[in-house]
Amino acid sequence: MGPLLKEIRHNPMLWLLVAVPVVFVAAALAPEAHTALFVLSVLAIVPLAGLLSHATESVAAKTGDAAGGLLNATLGNLTELVIALAALGAGQYTLVKASIAGAIVTNTLFMLGASFLLGGLKYHLQEFNRANARLQSGLLFLATVALLMPSAIAEMDSTSAAAATQKLSLGLAVLLIIGYGLGLLFTLGTHREVFAGAEHDQENEAPWPIGLALATLAGVTVLVALVSEIFVESVQKAAEAFGMTAAFVGFIVVALVGAAAEMASAFSGARKNRLDLSVGIALGSASQIALFVAPVLVLVSYLIGPSPMDLQFWPGAVVMVLFATITAMFVTNSGRSAWFIGVLVLMVYAIFAMTLYILPPAVK
Repeated sequence: MGPLLKEIRHNPMLWLLVAVPVVFVAAALAPEAHTALFVLSVLAIVPLAGLLSHATESVAAKTGDAAGGLLNATLGNLTELVIALAALGAGQYTLVKASIAGAIVTNTLFMLGASFLLGGLKYHLQEFNRANARLQSGLLFLATVALLMPSAIAEMDSTSAAAATQKLSLGLAVLLIIGYGLGLLFTLGTHREVFAGAEHDQENEAPWPIGLALATLAGVTVLVALVSEIFVESVQKAAEAFGMTAAFVGFIVVALVGAAAEMASAFSGARKNRLDLSVGIALGSASQIALFVAPVLVLVSYLIGPSPMDLQFWPGAVVMVLFATITAMFVTNSGRSAWFIGVLVLMVYAIFAMTLYILPPAVK
């Protein structure tokens, strides 16, 4: 525990860990104080994200950036999966779909763009393994095509459109999970050497022991999930107090806070010139949500949902996911990055956020 306590003592951001027990006590004593719970949950998630970032970097130092990025994306998405499962059981399919689309766009544009910007402000030019970026972008494009098909069928003037959409969604869910599994086999198994990250200079700061890092990852992930649940319960009422629309909250705010832990790791990696880790977290998390989390929710809806969930998203969400994927494919094609590339990507994200804030879509 020595390295962990030392990190807490020397990192002022981690002093906010006192907000973690405070938010639990506040939720128990004043569950109707939504605005206060919203603020406290955000303050609690920030230091937890910092701990998750440091632990992930320590694991990545042992396993490599590719596996480290996958591990961080998986743990980060676990929180979103737990929240989505709770909403699924309550039949809130609109919330589930909004969180899925929002998480894909946020990870692909905001996390990737901010990583390019933060790394570019410190280093004149950064390089990363474009083979991994191309593969993750390709997986995202596959998922986007799958999301387009149910929407196209739903537009048909046919009484059997709903049944056809449900059957197609079930088949696509199985197909996407198979594609994601084969992608993992390709990157971490048969062609692992192709996706290995570039060598980096050793940092002066020694990584944590692997046992401490894994224990921290497990414990912090549980805490993030619990705090995120309080956040989701309070965010809607707090949004009304702050004048934010429901579409903006679901697609932007919830996605940003839900990905805070992954963002901390991605941004830290970029500032340390480990852009392979940053790109792996951003695009790996987005592709995992699209090809694994969303299909799993479709399958699980047959067990815990009031009715089966399909993969039909409202047109605006599909368009945003498509343009986010195209943007990622465009900016990662060269395997190099500078600060202005990050600005361009963030501008695309800002356009989406502004659109949702001013003119929210009519979600079915």
